[in-house]
Amino acid sequence: MEVPGAGYVVLALLVALFGALSWKYARRLVTVARVLRRGVRAEGECVRVETEPYHRSDATRHFFAFRTADGTPVEFEDLAGWSTTRGTTVTVTYDPRDPQRTATVAGRGSWSPVLQSLALVAGCGMAALGFAVLLYFEIFGSG
Repeated sequence: MEVPGAGYVVLALLVALFGALSWKYARRLVTVARVLRRGVRAEGECVRVETEPYHRSDATRHFFAFRTADGTPVEFEDLAGWSTTRGTTVTVTYDPRDPQRTATVAGRGSWSPVLQSLALVAGCGMAALGFAVLLYFEIFGSG
């Protein structure tokens, strides 16, 4: 049974999903770039690595911990390379006004946080644009 307009709804939802992800990662990109220029650095470590069900390589989450200059413990999730395991020492950069929301892993041996965020913005943005073009042609046709 075919539902009239279902294709439009699916494409519109995909545009919205990838548009929202692109916006989220764009905001993170701005934060990371600002923190890397003006932030405070501290030594931290990977405290936990969680793998999603079925052990998909793209579904690994890395959690890091460090102490701010005043001794406050902070734990956060960030993107990391495949070689990052529990106990790996990392350099963390953060804004002292809001360390929990601005902390990022920055240093040798890690793919630049700016490049990671930029790749996610570009990928999600291109997906949103692609689905938007498909939706346009579905609605208005090609001619």
